Amino acid sequence: MDDDGLSLCDSPGDLADLSMDQQKATLQSYIDSSPYECESEDVMQARLEAIVGKIYICAKSQNWLVLTTWDGMLQCWLLMRYPMPKTTRAKLVRLYYELCLTPGIEARVIRSWADMLNRLISNKSGMKRKLEPEDLQLPWEPLWEAVKTHLWHKDKVHESSRSLINLLLYVAEQSNRYFAREEILNMLNAFIPLLTRETYAVMIPVLTSFLPPSHTHLYLPVLFKFWEAFNSSLIDDRFLHLAGQLSEEHVSGLSGEAGEGGTEWKDVGIWSETEWDILVTKGLGSMNVPIGQSRGASTTANHADGLGDKYGYKVKKTVDRFHSLAKIIVYSISVDGPVRQTIGQISRDAPSPPGYIGGSRALDSLGRLITSTESFFHPSNSGAWTVALTTFLHRVVAEFAKRVKQEEKPDCKTPITHRVTPAIVRELVHILRTPSLLALFSKDPLCVGFAQGALRGMAMLQPSLVMPDLLERAYGGLEVVNETHRTTAVLSMLSGIARPLVTESVWLGGQKHLLPLLELSLPGIDLNDPSKTVCTTMFIVSAIQHVKIGDVSMHQSGVPLTDDIPDEGRMQVDDDTRLPDGTETPTPMLSRADERALARDSTAAFADWVAALFRRVIALYENLPEEGGRRNTTGGKQEESVLKSIKAMMDVVCLHMSDQLFDLILNMAFDYASTNSKSNAVRAFGQLVACLARVRPEQTLAKFLPFCMAQVEEELLHGASSIRTTAPTAAVPSDTTFHWNLAILRGCLGYGGPLILKYKSQILHLLHVLVEKSKSERGYSGTGRLIGRILHTLVGIYPINSRFVNSDEWASKEFEQDHNLHWGRLCTAQDVTVEWHVPSDSEIAFVLEILDELHTPLLNKVEELVTRTQSWNSSDRNDFCRYLNTCRSIWGGLSTFIQDLPKEVINPCINEETESSDLLVSFLPMNAGFVLRNPSDPRYVKASAHRTRFGVVSRNAASTLRQQTEGEDHIDAVINVVKAMDSFLLDYGMGKESFESVQKSYVQARDTTRIWNGQKENTRSTFVKRAQMYHCSRVYMHALYRRRSRLDDELIQEVLELSLSPYTRVRRQSQSVLHNIFGYYVRSTRFALPSLFDALERGSDPDRMKGALYVLWNKGIASYALSDQSAHSRYLVSLLECQHEEKPSIQKLVNNLASDCLPHLHEDAIHTDAYDLATPRVDEAIRDLESEFTASFVNGNLLQEATDKTYLRVSNRNELYSRTIASILGIASGSQTHWRYVQMACRFLVSLMRRDTPVSDEVAQFLLRHSTSPQPTIAAEAQRGITRLLKFVNLRTFSASTSDLWLHGWVNPLAQDVVVSSPSAFIELLQRPVTDEFSSPYVDKIRTGFIAWSPTVKGYKAVTNDSEPFVWDTKSSASLNAIRRGISSENYFKDLLALWSQESSRTGTLELRSDHVTFIKRLAKTYSYEALAPLFEIMESLLSDSDKHKQRAGGEVLTGLVRGCKHWTKTSSEKLWTWIRSRLDAIFAEIKPETLTFWETAIGHMLEDRDPRRNQPLVDWIFSLSLDFSGDSAFQMSKALSTFATLVDSADHALGRKADTYIDSFFANANTNYAEIRLLITHNLCSLMYLQWRPVYDSVTLFLDACHNSEDPLLIRQTPYRERISKILSQLAQSREQRLPPPWSNKSEYDKVALTLLQWMWVSSYSPNAPSALPYMVDLMPEIFRMIEFNDNAELQTYSTAVLYVLSAFTPPTEYIPIILNNFVSAIKSATSYRIRLRALPSLVVFFYRNLLSIKPAGVNSVMEMLLTCLSDENVEVRMKASEALSGIVRCSQRQSIIQLKNRFASTIRKAKIPDRQDPTYGESLRKLHSAILGLCALIDSFPYSVEPWMPALTEVLAPHATDPVPISTTVRKCASEFKKTHQDTWHKDQLAFDEDQLQSLSTMLIGTSYYA
Repeated sequence: MDDDGLSLCDSPGDLADLSMDQQKATLQSYIDSSPYECESEDVMQARLEAIVGKIYICAKSQNWLVLTTWDGMLQCWLLMRYPMPKTTRAKLVRLYYELCLTPGIEARVIRSWADMLNRLISNKSGMKRKLEPEDLQLPWEPLWEAVKTHLWHKDKVHESSRSLINLLLYVAEQSNRYFAREEILNMLNAFIPLLTRETYAVMIPVLTSFLPPSHTHLYLPVLFKFWEAFNSSLIDDRFLHLAGQLSEEHVSGLSGEAGEGGTEWKDVGIWSETEWDILVTKGLGSMNVPIGQSRGASTTANHADGLGDKYGYKVKKTVDRFHSLAKIIVYSISVDGPVRQTIGQISRDAPSPPGYIGGSRALDSLGRLITSTESFFHPSNSGAWTVALTTFLHRVVAEFAKRVKQEEKPDCKTPITHRVTPAIVRELVHILRTPSLLALFSKDPLCVGFAQGALRGMAMLQPSLVMPDLLERAYGGLEVVNETHRTTAVLSMLSGIARPLVTESVWLGGQKHLLPLLELSLPGIDLNDPSKTVCTTMFIVSAIQHVKIGDVSMHQSGVPLTDDIPDEGRMQVDDDTRLPDGTETPTPMLSRADERALARDSTAAFADWVAALFRRVIALYENLPEEGGRRNTTGGKQEESVLKSIKAMMDVVCLHMSDQLFDLILNMAFDYASTNSKSNAVRAFGQLVACLARVRPEQTLAKFLPFCMAQVEEELLHGASSIRTTAPTAAVPSDTTFHWNLAILRGCLGYGGPLILKYKSQILHLLHVLVEKSKSERGYSGTGRLIGRILHTLVGIYPINSRFVNSDEWASKEFEQDHNLHWGRLCTAQDVTVEWHVPSDSEIAFVLEILDELHTPLLNKVEELVTRTQSWNSSDRNDFCRYLNTCRSIWGGLSTFIQDLPKEVINPCINEETESSDLLVSFLPMNAGFVLRNPSDPRYVKASAHRTRFGVVSRNAASTLRQQTEGEDHIDAVINVVKAMDSFLLDYGMGKESFESVQKSYVQARDTTRIWNGQKENTRSTFVKRAQMYHCSRVYMHALYRRRSRLDDELIQEVLELSLSPYTRVRRQSQSVLHNIFGYYVRSTRFALPSLFDALERGSDPDRMKGALYVLWNKGIASYALSDQSAHSRYLVSLLECQHEEKPSIQKLVNNLASDCLPHLHEDAIHTDAYDLATPRVDEAIRDLESEFTASFVNGNLLQEATDKTYLRVSNRNELYSRTIASILGIASGSQTHWRYVQMACRFLVSLMRRDTPVSDEVAQFLLRHSTSPQPTIAAEAQRGITRLLKFVNLRTFSASTSDLWLHGWVNPLAQDVVVSSPSAFIELLQRPVTDEFSSPYVDKIRTGFIAWSPTVKGYKAVTNDSEPFVWDTKSSASLNAIRRGISSENYFKDLLALWSQESSRTGTLELRSDHVTFIKRLAKTYSYEALAPLFEIMESLLSDSDKHKQRAGGEVLTGLVRGCKHWTKTSSEKLWTWIRSRLDAIFAEIKPETLTFWETAIGHMLEDRDPRRNQPLVDWIFSLSLDFSGDSAFQMSKALSTFATLVDSADHALGRKADTYIDSFFANANTNYAEIRLLITHNLCSLMYLQWRPVYDSVTLFLDACHNSEDPLLIRQTPYRERISKILSQLAQSREQRLPPPWSNKSEYDKVALTLLQWMWVSSYSPNAPSALPYMVDLMPEIFRMIEFNDNAELQTYSTAVLYVLSAFTPPTEYIPIILNNFVSAIKSATSYRIRLRALPSLVVFFYRNLLSIKPAGVNSVMEMLLTCLSDENVEVRMKASEALSGIVRCSQRQSIIQLKNRFASTIRKAKIPDRQDPTYGESLRKLHSAILGLCALIDSFPYSVEPWMPALTEVLAPHATDPVPISTTVRKCASEFKKTHQDTWHKDQLAFDEDQLQSLSTMLIGTSYYA
């Protein structure tokens, strides 16, 4: 069973596990809504006990695969929503937690356990937790031990490690709340030593996953220091996610549920001011909006992750940063400062006021963030960032609404002083309203959806602020007919805000708009625009579901319109409707009485609207395309979606119409139906009639039934549907009236239940006539659907009224007169009375009568036809299809008529030796309202006999037709038989798809209305759907885990045989049915597999083979077969024996199956079934469960039986494994076996290898023989197999027991733990040479020591004698000897290297092939020097060959040997290194540009994760290379530098104290003449400094203290090379004066050194430790500004500008922000060259924006002053840039300064006079005026999409200057042009802000006064 989509807390307002009493009350609301008696809690507790008892037995007997089936049963039990005691839940969580940590289990099984763990814990945001930390404590150490085994796995031994580590970290995230809080320091002690520069990509996820969300003061300072020190997108993701969770968790501070473990409130929420600056700055950077010249993300963090995660440890997890940032802001909001202002746009115009928006710092940060990004919400400024911005908006509103509603609850623990205030709510809505309205018309539908979601939430929080604007846009969008996009967006938006629109208690003033909006929306129903039609129907449904469509205007109501009307649910507003100061009121607000009067009057238009809607729908139907196609659909997918939405709309409209309007529409429908018959609208009109029948079936039946029955009989009498067909064909025009009336009948008879009995005889007569006379496929299939509808109507259980109030209230006179007062009403589950149709005895009798009179005679005819299939003519085939289709349709409508009795299972498909029948999973027996349940009831006996006979006849028909060879004539008949068997086997209860559809419908209805997941109230229709879903979930239980009777087996066998039919149509239909059968019947897959394998045997028909292969290709079947002992071997062998069939299509299928089954052959999958390890922790967890249940909780006999069979199951599985290997090998070794099948077998053999089972010598010989195959794929697979084989030998040798193999407990005899007592002493130890076994050990992989050292490090003793250190696993000696003999043969290595020397790279690049290296490494590790001696001669010739491919082959062998000689004897090692050392110079000389990258990779591979002393000759040789910086050949120099760089990157501790020397050398040679050498210098500098960054502490405790007490615990502010940089800067100052003139300037000393420094900064910015380079950047900034000036060196100018930009590409420590900002300002102010100002201004703007939320007011003021100065710059380009910068900065942060600036600029303009050109002051005057003009234009440009109150007046200031001299005139015209472009969409509204003179001035600004301008 798979119900992953099901939320276990799907009820509106279900509080997950409050207390047992509240749980029971919630359950009771479900039970009360059911139409039948439900099980008691005691009964369900007993069933839970039985399920857990089976889980206990499976866990005890280690039968993991059977246990997963009982997981499904536990899910079923949870689905029923019965309460589970906390202690039971806690112990089950503990059990599944321990199961997830069980070693050697395949990932698929662990994933199912992790899912169950999540379901049981069920910690949903905003809901009360089911388990508190006091209820459960879990140990973290076992999980950490499990995670550690997968962190750094060995050579792909654990190929599933990546998925497993993700699973285990998921388990940690679910469980961390239940880790002991006292263990936090122990966790930090365990994790932090392993956190290094190379491992942060995996250790940071470990930290954030494990740390409990309490006592955060212990670890938050540490995390923030890490965050500050690393430039990493991954860390940003994880820490933002954690910060969001903690913000929500501790919103109540110390008063929350965590108690003492809570986090106290600080400056902003639970964050200090410094932490808050980091959080919001990171959040702003995540928005990725384009600033300056870049049009995308400006961040180096992703690139840095690629460098920092060089081992590929990155843990994959999708983190929604925007949701996290929304949580951080929302849950940090409180009144924590002085209030700046109340609501209103006046805040934009006033001088900068003190305080914060709403008195909240977090809200103020949100306001600044939104203000700074507001322009990017506009559709004309959209891009990749728009989704991020709108997502953030939506998340903020959703989280804020949740918090507001939570704080309204009486049990809220947040102190009053920290709660959200009404003023904060208003301010937040005011902040988010404008961007949401801008994004409403975005080009991206996803963004539109997010904006609508945000507006919906705000409309519920503050409707008076949001609704008027929305209505204004709604009217505008609906009245504009030529802008479809706007109309669609408006309609979608209206559907979201329908409830506040129609609900007086939410927003007074909305009801009167309903009818006008409904009328305006009618043109949206347009077949030419499907999307608009769907949006229109959504709006109508959303609005009408809350109202009654009836006239309560003055003419209809006698109730006085006074205020003494009951004001239940009245919106809380004052009678004088006074709103908060500053609120915009574009629509007038009236008194409550006036609003009610207007709403009442508007209802008079309902009748006209309903009539117009009906006519519009009919017009759409008339224009539909003709029905047709295989499924008889109307047009394509778009037309179908339109019809579906129209039906849903008419359903709701008809349901909520008053009696008078219903009669009106009923008469209109009948008039149309009786005078028309449209072939293209047959199905559609039938659906329309069904909508009417659903509401008032009696009137609808009375109206339509007599007429339509008469019409149908009349048509049939005159030959309608008389042309015999058995397949879908185009409708015959003359049959249109028949099908038209038949569709109406289907609509009429789909509802009504007992009312149908009134027409019982007529219906029976009609059915007889239809069955006999309808001979076309369309006719008889339509008849079948009609019969199915009738039967479901009679005996189905379904709700019959979904109106928004209960039926008794709907029918009351008071409601009739005043229903507008109840519009939009919500209710609780207890308020809802669900009305059900439950079949009566008379309805059951009618169904039995139909079975007797219709079903039995038809089956008789079918049986008679089956006896003579050989003599069938076309009439017989037609009769067979018609009659069988009718029978099938009958049972399709009776899925809940008979409840199955326990079946006698003839073939349980159980292996009695190893399996227990009592452990087979069975369905959960729930009361589900089946009509006939008592087997002693005569009605049950009769109905059951009918059903059984239907199954028998279907089986006989299938068997007979299958044996005939009538060719294609019988295909339609066979397909009908398949459908009949499908109906018999699967039309029982409710299938998964149907249940998921009901569930989805409920979830959509629930989420449409509620604004947070804890909302108890919802619409009545939602609770009706909830009740229906609960009923369906009970019915669904009966469809799952069904047992198979003899008849079932026979039918499944027939379906299976037809799945192998030679006819494609039959095969596909049957295979679809077969796959469904496998999903519902227990062991049906095992039952079918032998037949499928038989179909693949030699001599089988190709079509049968193809059918079998397609069935076996199904993922579920393949997974089951390969995990099942009875099928595993045969599945693989059958595939390998398919080579006898040569058809390419079959061979392609076989190849696909073979590839797809490989993941299921992993050793974990085999070990899961043959498990033999002790599981003490699981045993302890299941023992704890015993106290939760009765003494008979576990069946002792069954437990003993299961335990006894465990050993046999394991041994059988191992024997099966051996037989499978032998069979595969036998086929693969056959002389006639095709190479493709050899390749397939090779893959199987390699995938099947197990670490706990030695490989036979035959397999070893086979693999070795094919490792030199001329087929590259076979050779590669065989080599991989040998590598894996030898690796497993290694593991078995080093493991003391089998459990060590799976627990990663293997121990190399040479290994020893090296105690790290002193970090400095240990580093010193690593520098000492290794001379004998008593010397310091080799330490290869050092994954600690960055911050602190682990207590011990793994080291290896040196092999100092000539005896081999290991005796390999004796059980593997045969295979080892076989390989030794093979590789010792004369030609083996020649052949192997000849293959490797061939050109193989498709890309043309020469890359190191790691598989080849690993192959040689494994051989070297296992066989040492002597066995590989032949390699050296061959390798030497390859290495000296000029052919690059041969060089590569030689290099791969050399690399493998160096990697593999790790534990060779001293003599062997010396021989190898002597050989290598003597040839290194020759190899180096042969390196060419095309092989340089390969050799860099090869040398890096040799050195990686190896103690440098192991490779001492190689390291010494690299150190001996001459690093020449001024030679004649750039390539020769770059070779040496590249090789040295490889050593730096790969050998962490090899350099020791030499690093500083090299750094000095690189700085000293920064003036090299070669660009490529300069680039290598910069890379080496970055690598060396990264290497030197090691802020190591003696203990974790000291580091934690430093994080709490020190500003720089990670030493990112230390500058050990500052003196060198200062010296270089002083030299640059001198060399700047000595620069050569163009064109030789790039040869100058200054330029060369400057470029080296700039490239160093650039590369550093893209590294994980970019913040460490920041101090040097700051020092270099003044010189960088000078470099910008030199326009005679384009490269220097480019790099200097780029480095200024890259300052904004990572988040600097907060104290550097004012320093950098001041450097910018000072440089621009003091610059003597305009070029510096021109290039520095854009960089400043980018930096200002990226760090906007951390810049203090003093910094902002300095920037503003500098910009105002630049506006008066002598250079016009600088003035223009300053204007652009001013516009951006004003827009994003300085709106409060606008009036002051405007007055300043306007005053300057008024005073300025331009003299004659000859006047000496002309230039100065022109510049002064231009400066002011630019200032005003900047202010106008800062609001590109709105017209502020101060804007229109500026047109009169600027217009007179439109004809001034250039550049003034061009500036004015450009400003006006931009204004026109950005306001053209809203000009119809914006122009109202201008008076006539101002509009004329604007026109003058655009075109000037000259006619020819």
